[in-house]
Amino acid sequence: MKKTLIIATAITSVLISGCASQPLSTFETFHPHELTGLVASGQYVQKTDNFFVLNDSSSSMAEHYHGVGYPAQPTATKLAVEKEILNRINLTIPDLKLTSSIRSFGFGPCLDWGFTRLNQAPTPYSKSTFGSGVDSLTCASGGSPMVSGIEASSEDLSTMTGNIAVLILSDGHELNSDPAASVLSLKKQYGDRLCVYTVWVGNDEERSGQTVLNNLSGISGCGFSVTAEQIFTSNSMAKFVQSVFLKPGKPVADCSTQDDDGDGINNCIDKCPITPKGAHVNQFGCWIVDVKFDNDKSDIKPVYYEELDNAVMVINHNPGVRIEVQGHTSSTGTAAYNQRLSERRAQAVKGYLSRAHAKGTLTARGYGLTRPIDTNDTEAGRANNRRVQLEELE
Repeated sequence: MKKTLIIATAITSVLISGCASQPLSTFETFHPHELTGLVASGQYVQKTDNFFVLNDSSSSMAEHYHGVGYPAQPTATKLAVEKEILNRINLTIPDLKLTSSIRSFGFGPCLDWGFTRLNQAPTPYSKSTFGSGVDSLTCASGGSPMVSGIEASSEDLSTMTGNIAVLILSDGHELNSDPAASVLSLKKQYGDRLCVYTVWVGNDEERSGQTVLNNLSGISGCGFSVTAEQIFTSNSMAKFVQSVFLKPGKPVADCSTQDDDGDGINNCIDKCPITPKGAHVNQFGCWIVDVKFDNDKSDIKPVYYEELDNAVMVINHNPGVRIEVQGHTSSTGTAAYNQRLSERRAQAVKGYLSRAHAKGTLTARGYGLTRPIDTNDTEAGRANNRRVQLEELE
């Protein structure tokens, strides 16, 4: 009997509200605040894996919204403001791997003549797919069976793994029944994985509805409530999205300000990050002995003895060091030829260092053309790649 009365009342409300004639509103362009950088830097990390929206599409949401922050032509309805809030959230969410879903509650043709409608089933989040789900909220009609929406969401959430953020948008006004027990049941089912957030989209005469929404977020123990007016700026919206989706993380250090091996080359561009102290390095932070060989030769000219003697001094100032003498070439010639050439030159430099009484453990290895440190498209780049490199082994 009660259900029949609710349906009859809802149908009457639909006829009165005239949901089919609800106009579309055009809002001022929203410029979102960038949050992706906070995630990329490690300053914040993702805390929410699933984003579930429960939207009030009852007849009261077809009324004009009188609050500030959402100027539109023509004057926006509360439903239009709900959709605008969801669109702004969508624009502000940083690059995250999420599952999103949207369900509405009300009654009548706007909800396929049911008390609740799954507008978008749980699906991998993207701005375009979520935006399509928001667009499916075309009109508002009927009573306010929020309980039906919450109870149906219990099954929607059953496929989700990880942490869940449930976002309820409503004026909280003249609900068919108190939804607190349903939210409590949902919380018991999903435990600490679930947090409830609410956005009150109402007018001054509906302030009692704000109290209802505040109570719902309080039940979850980890959510909070805001009003539409509190999140209309790009900055306040960014803070809201950040609070729902992110938590503080350990910032990733700026490599351009770090030089772990103290060779004067910052960590961002240092391709040899454990160079012994005192070693002569090139622009890439690698310990290069500046020895040039004649074509197809591996004998060391006397002009380079001073450079190699400095390498011996560095090795002897780092007791117990293990050094690999590496021969490298450019890409000119065949790979087989360059491999043999690199091996001969590495052995030649190792031999000199050993005879000069380098106290470290020395090994020689040729890498041929396989480890360029610069481009092979220019003569200068090829010259950088034709090198004998000393690398400390861990």
